[in-house]
Amino acid sequence: MSDLKDQIRERYGRAATTGSGCCGSGGTDPVTRGHYSEADRASIPAEAAGASLGCGNPVALADLRPGETVLDLGSGGGIDVLLSAKRVGPSGRVYGLDMTDEMLALARENQRRAGATNVEFLKGDIESIPLPDASVDVILSNCVINLATDKPRVFAGAFRVLRPSGRLAVHDIVTKGAVSADLRASAEAWIGCIAGALDEDDYRRLLEAAGFHDVSITPTRVYTEQDACGCGDGAFRSAFVRAVKPG
Repeated sequence: MSDLKDQIRERYGRAATTGSGCCGSGGTDPVTRGHYSEADRASIPAEAAGASLGCGNPVALADLRPGETVLDLGSGGGIDVLLSAKRVGPSGRVYGLDMTDEMLALARENQRRAGATNVEFLKGDIESIPLPDASVDVILSNCVINLATDKPRVFAGAFRVLRPSGRLAVHDIVTKGAVSADLRASAEAWIGCIAGALDEDDYRRLLEAAGFHDVSITPTRVYTEQDACGCGDGAFRSAFVRAVKPG
């Protein structure tokens, strides 16, 4: 799977400078468009908003509180990190984790433009989170876990770094119904946010196996065949996934 990771890194490094998304570019991508309010977009640098490659808006649904510590897995250009930083306030802290040098450079420049002092961007893999045990209150992610080649390891790491009663609040691509083996085997589709998606039931099962309780998966957008790069009419959807580490 290392070759696949290299392709993912290359694709998203290129996206940091071109703005290309899962199945399109700019505001035309059917997966990434329309998730953030005008007020949210106006409150952060335009470069952060323009680099958003997510499939939802986890910050709007995560119920972040002042003083909390937040980790964004696969933080990209930093849009969810910067929005979270405003919600947790100066007494809180937000970490963004990304494996792509170009995205990290863009995110740090966006942090500078925003004047966000309660933010730190870290280089690393979401399958090996470089933070101590029980060090964060909330984990966010936006259309990134589906790209991971070892999802049980991602969920185990997320469980490890969350404090007791900590919350997972992620937007991700999931599937419902059959998806062809050919599509699952397609690296290009995987890199395009599709083939790595878990079935809803498998997503729930893996989170519970990692130790999470109160798992809920709420679809927020169902993709047509055209939306999903011509693959799997109606089988792919973005969903908001919540889970809690027991206290």
